[in-house]
Amino acid sequence: MATRGFVGRRRPTPPGRLPPGQYDVGHDFPVLTAEATPVVRPETWTLTVDGLVANEHTWTWDDLHRVPQSEYRGDIHCVTTWSKFDTTFGGVSLDVLFDAVEPLPTATHVFVTSTTGYTTNLPLDELRGGKAWVVWTFDGKPLPREHGGPVRLLVPRLYFWKSAKWVTKLTLRDHDQQGFWERNGYHDLGDPWLEQRYQGD
Repeated sequence: MATRGFVGRRRPTPPGRLPPGQYDVGHDFPVLTAEATPVVRPETWTLTVDGLVANEHTWTWDDLHRVPQSEYRGDIHCVTTWSKFDTTFGGVSLDVLFDAVEPLPTATHVFVTSTTGYTTNLPLDELRGGKAWVVWTFDGKPLPREHGGPVRLLVPRLYFWKSAKWVTKLTLRDHDQQGFWERNGYHDLGDPWLEQRYQGD
């Protein structure tokens, strides 16, 4: 679980690249989770986008692999103060999925649900315009189970707790609703460059 007291191996901070209060974790990729690591099988996994959309839709694993795919290449930042540079994740942009379901004009936020019941909340604008993906590879290999494999959400502009592991549903709403960590004191948005770690930051 992510806590204020997490301390990893620290490296020198490259000037201008790290958000405030972060350190470069190097080749490490810490495993932090709010729940037990489940076994999610691709052949039974699905992703549903519902709520305030014109065309609610559910994709299977095979369905998602048939739509246009893309990669994210860049940095990720965890609220527990580590950052990892030059990552590569592969999957499908949420823009592709939103184009398919057609969000209604009243949709402003997305409530994300994982297979485990973990939840988090995001403004819809933070997931559109090439800002977010559903991913199943990391550095060209299948995403490890402990990092959300076979599939997770990736929202690299925000602290990594927003990139929900084992994602299974995105529900579009006309209001914000706090998820697991937000109800437990974490910031509703979580912008690393504004150091939005906790409520009130």
